[in-house]
Amino acid sequence: MTSASLANLCRTFWLSCCIAIVPLGASASWRDVLPDAELVGQGDLRIWGFRIYTARLWSAQQPFDSSKPFALELIYHRDISRQEFVDASLDEIRRTSPGQVSESQLQAWRSEMQSAFVDIREGQRITGVNLLQRSQFYVDGRLHHEVQDGAFTKAFFAIWLDPKTRDPGLRQQLLGSR
Repeated sequence: MTSASLANLCRTFWLSCCIAIVPLGASASWRDVLPDAELVGQGDLRIWGFRIYTARLWSAQQPFDSSKPFALELIYHRDISRQEFVDASLDEIRRTSPGQVSESQLQAWRSEMQSAFVDIREGQRITGVNLLQRSQFYVDGRLHHEVQDGAFTKAFFAIWLDPKTRDPGLRQQLLGSR
């Protein structure tokens, strides 16, 4: 074997290894990103008595500190379309951040959320990981989409954690205050 063919063989092997690694990284669990995260609190969102989802807040910071990375896991008890999820999220961002977000920003975020979310089936889990300047969304434990926008990350997680949240009781449960 010549040194040129040996070099080509090594290059091919190296590229094959790189290609094989990429899908593994893309499907990593949110637990790989926050390995020391512990459950802070959990609660159910109920609308007119119907349980929609169970929310769980995970963080390595005890007590919880929203200025550090954390995860919010939602386990759905009902089917919800991607469009309903996106529309409800945008409505809540508008409500919790009045005057702070432009319509053009919301339209850009709509596109990101349509990529991040799926049509949800009962029993499915979506976990959002707040990495402060970016967020990652996992569907049933697999990385589905990443948003490289700190303003979006802050506004999105405020839906559950801001004092102006629609469900202050759920917020208290998530924060472990109740």
